[in-house]
Amino acid sequence: MIPVVMVDVTKPPTGKLYLFNIYVTLSHSSGRSTIQLLRDFEGEIFQTSHCPELMAEDDRLEMLDKNTKEWWEKMGHG
Repeated sequence: MIPVVMVDVTKPPTGKLYLFNIYVTLSHSSGRSTIQLLRDFEGEIFQTSHCPELMAEDDRLEMLDKNTKEWWEKMGHG
């Protein structure tokens, strides 16, 4: 965990801000009291849907995890 996290929840000049980006940043904090926001933000960012490409990648990684666990068990570990 990172002791204090400073967060700027705003659209980057060269891209788009996704819920995933915010989640990763906030999840590295050690709690609500350790998060410092650099500025006010527009609440609709939290009402957007997840990026389809990120969702597909998450599904792919979950499948790899499942397959690896099955393989590990077949090899007699676990």
